[in-house]
Amino acid sequence: MTTSPHANSPAAEHVPVVVVGAGPAGLTVGNILRAAHLDCVVLETESREFIERRPRAGVIEEWAVRGLQQRGLAGRLPERAQLHTACEFRFEGERYRFAYGDLTGRHHYVYPQPLLVTDLVHEYADVRGGEARFSVRDVALHDLDTDHPSVSYTCPDTGRRRVLRCDFVVGADGARGVSRTALTRERARIARHDYGIGWLALLAEAPPSSDCVLFGVHPRGFAGHMARSPEVTRYYLQCPPGDDPGNWPHERVWAELHERLGAAGVPPLTEGRLIEKRVLDMHDYVVEPMAHGRLFLAGDAAHLVAPIAAKGMNLALHDAFLLGDALVARLAEGDGTGLDGYSEACLRRVWDYQEFSQWLSEVYHGVAAGDPFRAGTALARLRRLFTSPAAAAAFAEQYLGTAERY
Repeated sequence: MTTSPHANSPAAEHVPVVVVGAGPAGLTVGNILRAAHLDCVVLETESREFIERRPRAGVIEEWAVRGLQQRGLAGRLPERAQLHTACEFRFEGERYRFAYGDLTGRHHYVYPQPLLVTDLVHEYADVRGGEARFSVRDVALHDLDTDHPSVSYTCPDTGRRRVLRCDFVVGADGARGVSRTALTRERARIARHDYGIGWLALLAEAPPSSDCVLFGVHPRGFAGHMARSPEVTRYYLQCPPGDDPGNWPHERVWAELHERLGAAGVPPLTEGRLIEKRVLDMHDYVVEPMAHGRLFLAGDAAHLVAPIAAKGMNLALHDAFLLGDALVARLAEGDGTGLDGYSEACLRRVWDYQEFSQWLSEVYHGVAAGDPFRAGTALARLRRLFTSPAAAAAFAEQYLGTAERY
């Protein structure tokens, strides 16, 4: 929505930036603004308690952690995160460990998104004095084509409409938020890719069964194992798109995980109570450009990358670093160069990560496609990783996000 607020709305407040969405991207932008003593308001439709517990991603690339540290936002991450230096592919009944740490000297951090969000919202609201309004309803964006945009919402305490006038709006409210819908097809190109498969996303109250991420490439479908904490493990099982989680009782889930992640000489998985089951239909999209007028998108509002390569939270942080710094330059110094180039700078990394996810999807899913040609080429890609140093180096660079230029 881009029309003016209703004429009977109460007198509007003014703040330089309104951030819609209190996820990693929105909170990082808010923290960068507060560090520069610039005011902003973060609006979030959920409660603070909810966003601090909502299960989401957990893999953070090394460059992203450095970016958080440089801005004083790493919080408890360096002490609490697990360091991963290898992953393991299991296919054709064997296990193949890919020790990217030995190859590159680089690693991943495993730090569940709820912990990162808890750190970021504490730093923003409790330490840097930023204003966050939780559990708001009916958020709407107005006058984005003008120099005086505004955001309206319903206050959860009074039930009345509130209006925030501002200089800029940061849309960081995810794939289903109002910010993405503000960039209609007349204002932006929305490129979308559907994989035609689903993943059953599972959280198990069970310790990890390996010291690294496991990728099971199996004729029955892909399976994944990702540690989230010493007590909780994330699992994925390929399934039909739109499948009902109710079709996957405890016994069936663990039977498929044992089958698809099994390999010679490995101990069986440690089973536990399933505390989350939901089906994700695998798709990607990219909004180009990631800005219109005074609205700038960040994170999943601008681009969704399926969890195939664990890239989503990293892209959100990359957006936030660029956008936060650009807003500070514009508001504090009058330099609009960063905002002018924001979308282009973000999209170079976005498209690189999308291409890698597509490539990796064929590795994960080609064997189960029912097509002997796709199965053969998928296995050829896997074998090449363990026979060609050049292929291994290229994979590690994309997996870790360490290219010198994007």
